[in-house]
Amino acid sequence: MKPYMVIEHFKPGAKAAIYERFQAKGRMMPTGLVYVDSWLTAAGDRCFQLMQADDRVRFEAWTRQWEDLITFEIVPLGEKPQKAT
Repeated sequence: MKPYMVIEHFKPGAKAAIYERFQAKGRMMPTGLVYVDSWLTAAGDRCFQLMQADDRVRFEAWTRQWEDLITFEIVPLGEKPQKAT
């Protein structure tokens, strides 16, 4: 599986609706898309999610369910650099 950083940009005034949908339905992720961890900005208008997928296409079904409230930036990540010893 390949790692991706997903940056969710909440549309203006959508924060409450996002949390309501999340509470009611969860992340609604398709098979083959794996959530790892997430961080919300201090302002609460963006969320950074570390995710994994075997193919970027896996994101399409997921983002369609949220595109009325969120715009997405999906960034494929490269290798993690080795620490100097």
